[in-house]
Amino acid sequence: MELPHHRALVGLLRSRRLVAYVALLFIIIGTVQVGASLLFYHAIDRQTLREDHARRVAELLVVSDRVHRIAPEQVGAIMTSKHLEVRLAAAPMVREQDRVEEIEEIVRQILAWEPVLARRQLMLARERRAGGRVDLVGSMLLSGDVWLNFRSRDISSTWPIALRATILTLCTTFLSLAGGLIGLRMLTSPLRRLSEAATAIAQGQLVPVKESGPADLRKLARSMNDMQARISGLVHEQARSFEAISHDLRTPLARMKVAADFVDDSDIARLVGASADEMEAMLMSLQQYLRAQHLTAEPEPVDLNAAVRDLLEGMEGEISLDAPDSAETMTYREPLLLALGPLIENAVHHGNRASVTIRQTDGRWQIEVADDGPGIAEEHFARILDPFFRIDDARARDTAGFGLGIPTAHSLLQRFGGTLAFANAPGGGLVVTLGVPGP
Repeated sequence: MELPHHRALVGLLRSRRLVAYVALLFIIIGTVQVGASLLFYHAIDRQTLREDHARRVAELLVVSDRVHRIAPEQVGAIMTSKHLEVRLAAAPMVREQDRVEEIEEIVRQILAWEPVLARRQLMLARERRAGGRVDLVGSMLLSGDVWLNFRSRDISSTWPIALRATILTLCTTFLSLAGGLIGLRMLTSPLRRLSEAATAIAQGQLVPVKESGPADLRKLARSMNDMQARISGLVHEQARSFEAISHDLRTPLARMKVAADFVDDSDIARLVGASADEMEAMLMSLQQYLRAQHLTAEPEPVDLNAAVRDLLEGMEGEISLDAPDSAETMTYREPLLLALGPLIENAVHHGNRASVTIRQTDGRWQIEVADDGPGIAEEHFARILDPFFRIDDARARDTAGFGLGIPTAHSLLQRFGGTLAFANAPGGGLVVTLGVPGP
């Protein structure tokens, strides 16, 4: 029995989809954070490098001026390093200062470090080297009309600080994302179990839900357990009540059949007897359908080949069986045979021949029942699962049964994890594929 609120509950508890959405949100937030951090570090690194060059040049100029006063011939050798190249010349290397914001900012920072240099003639410029790198070059007039020419290498690089900060940011982000996703998975595990349980409950199965996780999820699990206990109790009570009623009705039917034997008019006697037989058959079919609502079974090893052969022996009509030599599986024997019986009876009744095929597809056993009868229009495939539905246009009104065979099979397979599918054969006839239920 599938209730509408079950379907709504299944839709609300699609936890895997929820996990994907939240995980995607985590990744987007992490990506934005990394991008913003990189831009931030890039800006800071450029500012830091600019200040570093300004400080280095300010110290160079002050120290070089003092060394020039003491030992002019040793200024180049003393002041040159791997970051700075210094030499004295009679002419300036830079004859006109660049009027760009970056150079003017460095000049302001140099003068902030060493205000005494404001009285000196100082010119700075950028010089592009091979590989796209840019050096800071400059010239300052010393005493005796001597120019101090210098080169501060690689003013354009932004990686020394940003690279380390980027690696640290990426590592931190990845660890945070991994931790968040693991925590999210642990947090939504109870939600996944609730979703799976809701699907099983909608198919008529009784699935105790483990009450674990956060308080809200524990409360929801407890409510689901109470709900399915009440639904199961109502279904079982309803089924047993109708079973009892149908059983009790067989007694007056038996009296009617006995009474029909004493009726002098043979036509009336036959009519009463036939009606009593039909009503008795209907009650038996109804009892079987109601029993399917609360039947219990345990999985056991079953040889499908042998079980189907035994089932076919009690049936009349031309029936062929195509099965492998070995078809053993763990399944629910009684529900499987109770579901398969009406399908084979329908195939025998509505066709001249019926065939049963047992095969394994994608690791799961299937039993296919086919007939060569008129088939069923595809728009009726869903409706034939409803109790008492009959297709009078396609099936003659004298059809045996009362529209409960296929619904009984469908109810049993749903409850025990099997499947039922319908298709029309290309040459005519109906093909019913039963997915063998398993634990």
